Amino acid sequence: MTPESPADAARRNTVGGLYAAAAYLMWGFLPLYFAALAPASAWEVVGWRIVFSLIFCALLILVTRSWGRIVAIARQPRLLALTALAGLLIFVNWQVFLIGTLSHHIIETSLGYFINPIVTVLLGVIVLRERLRPVQWAAIGLAVVAVGVIVAGYGEFPWIAVTLALSFGVYGLVKKRIGPSVDAVSGLTFESLWLVPIAVVELAIVSATSGLTIGTASVGHTLLLVSAGIVTAVPLLLFAAGTRRATLTLVGLLQFIAPILQFLTGWLLMGEQMTSQRWVGFGIVWLALAVLSVDSVVAGRRSRRARGASDVAELT
Repeated sequence: MTPESPADAARRNTVGGLYAAAAYLMWGFLPLYFAALAPASAWEVVGWRIVFSLIFCALLILVTRSWGRIVAIARQPRLLALTALAGLLIFVNWQVFLIGTLSHHIIETSLGYFINPIVTVLLGVIVLRERLRPVQWAAIGLAVVAVGVIVAGYGEFPWIAVTLALSFGVYGLVKKRIGPSVDAVSGLTFESLWLVPIAVVELAIVSATSGLTIGTASVGHTLLLVSAGIVTAVPLLLFAAGTRRATLTLVGLLQFIAPILQFLTGWLLMGEQMTSQRWVGFGIVWLALAVLSVDSVVAGRRSRRARGASDVAELT
């Protein structure tokens, strides 16, 4: 196999970065999309999101004729169990995100995704027994302080933010365990499939209580609800394409696009209040993320230099 030239590697990294940036941009504007689904409740939206995600993935598999991948995964109990666990985690994430968005807590949902990288690093220590550099420990300490300040500012524990950060962090850990054995479309297909019974129960309860809004509000509203599958699947596919091409450092830096857009949406467009305590808390979180990002870039450069020196040593 011919080694990849530096120019080709740079081009691949750039293309991957564009894919990842597109995914984060779509995730960043999700609060506006879900706000447009009113008067549908968070429970109804998640129910339809699961159903239409499964339908959209099935259509993709049908068009691409990739049923073989589905069959291969179905024959491996370990992978099936991991996709089921991933499905439960993403369900919790979706449900809490919708509750936060539709109850005018968009800023708090953005906080969850701001602290998610720090939670991911902490999970690496707890679960994967990874060793952290002192700067990473400092970032975690700052994040803990920030949560304390925000608790004082909100007057209550920011359970929406913490639940989002934990659920998505553990979801990422499970996806790491699954690895390349399950592609993005197949993964979302199985995750949605396991959640269909939950979706049916949710929709049945909503139908029996407040009533389903699909097909009753307007044609545009119905089309928006049906589009939930596309809105869910497309950024995931873009993200998968990006992570296969771009460096982890670039993807890690780009991930802040989504919570920044969500924060601006809640603050500037939806008029959610930011008290002085919240500004201080968010400022500490942003400082922690800046520390973590700089450390990641420096560590990445050191790693590349070390690999380059190793390659030179092997040639000589």
